[in-house]
Amino acid sequence: MIDLAILAAVLVTAFCLTFFAMPVIIRKMKVAGIVGNDVNKPGKPEVAEMGGLTIVVGVVGALLLAIALRTFFGYSFGLNEIMAAMLTMTIIALIGIFDDLFDMRKDIKTLLPMIAALPMVALAAAGSTVISLPFLGPVDFGIIYIVVLIPLGVTVAANLTNMLAGFNGIEAGMGSVMFAAVAIIAVANGSMEAALIAIAMLGALAAFLRFNWYPAKVFMGDIGTLLIGGALAISVIIGSFESVGAILVIPYLADFAIKAYNRFPSTRWWGDCNSKGKLRPLGGRVRGLAQLVMKLSGGISEKGLALLFIAAEGLFALLAILLYGRNIFP
Repeated sequence: MIDLAILAAVLVTAFCLTFFAMPVIIRKMKVAGIVGNDVNKPGKPEVAEMGGLTIVVGVVGALLLAIALRTFFGYSFGLNEIMAAMLTMTIIALIGIFDDLFDMRKDIKTLLPMIAALPMVALAAAGSTVISLPFLGPVDFGIIYIVVLIPLGVTVAANLTNMLAGFNGIEAGMGSVMFAAVAIIAVANGSMEAALIAIAMLGALAAFLRFNWYPAKVFMGDIGTLLIGGALAISVIIGSFESVGAILVIPYLADFAIKAYNRFPSTRWWGDCNSKGKLRPLGGRVRGLAQLVMKLSGGISEKGLALLFIAAEGLFALLAILLYGRNIFP
């Protein structure tokens, strides 16, 4: 049973915790010298890094509130699912923190989310191994679902959202759209646990976006970008609508394909900003989906680029809702 009151409380709590923690984090990061260059702007100004810490604070704090409401006021949802989700998200956040501070090797960072997925593997071992596939219906993958598909899903999702990043507002904006769609689908399908995770992420990302929108005052860092994908995988796994996740990451898959063709460039993925504030690919070469948009548009502002990507994610979110929000669209 879906209780909208607790969802509202979690949404507001995640938003407020992130929003009010953000000025503190920005100030502390600048004092500590944990800053990055905003490479898509003239002069490449320095901006506070690791703002994703506030997303973790918002999400974990909001889910702890949900647990407290369940304990003391009798709200009903699966505690095991929420605890496993929180543990996996916390491990992913720790991976992101370590990478932001010490710049891990790419291959290690790529594979570590598989370890973070272990709580979800343990949870699935006691639950269903069936995935509902478009046009095919329910398919039981058995042990393969537990030991292969769950770790792979968490790892792939985390790395995809980590790649399509670096432009003011894109990560938090697209993430907000994704989790709004997941929350709607979870409510429509009666999955309170998936709804709680998605609504907590939505509240935290919406608050973060206020500080990350153009011109950004803070970057989320890998702690945030990895967490977005990891939380997406967690929520759709718990909600048993994994195909929703596959639809929502389509823009990220397009970016992955272009970057794979270019052997995953770690530099020069950004735009060359001209005097009119328009971004064009550095050297005219397309190394990712964002640079492809820059080239096809003949130059686009960073704000326009973010809005275009958020709108594109919105289209896939709408598709997912139409396909899987069966209680909304009978």
